[in-house]
Amino acid sequence: TEELESRLDRRPTTTELAEFLEVTEREVTEGLVAANGYTAGTLDLPPGSAGEEGDSDTALADRLGDVDPAMEGVENLLALKPLIARLSERDRRILQMRFGQEMTQAEIGKELGYSQMHVSRLLNRTLAHLRTHLLTSA
Repeated sequence: TEELESRLDRRPTTTELAEFLEVTEREVTEGLVAANGYTAGTLDLPPGSAGEEGDSDTALADRLGDVDPAMEGVENLLALKPLIARLSERDRRILQMRFGQEMTQAEIGKELGYSQMHVSRLLNRTLAHLRTHLLTSA
């Protein structure tokens, strides 16, 4: 584009670019679209410059990004994974039914042949175990 622009003393057309590059006009269009996807800019521009919209008086860098509230959940899951792996098959299954399948304690008890109260005790004991080990490993 720059070379043709200097030769023609104007912006070249898609057809002119295609002829110069010996490619199709469609390939030129795809290339131009792709090139626009990688235009870098500064985050420290003053407000209202470079086509920025809004009346804010803070730089773009001060308005972008924030702590992702879901990140703590991801960190907790990663920390819990090895602890859950060490649980018995029964306890892992009960956790999966309660939190993965969102079954009630009564539904879990019915499927496993336990009373709802027994499922409640097993869940409380397992969750207390996980909580204790998660806090001590942190």
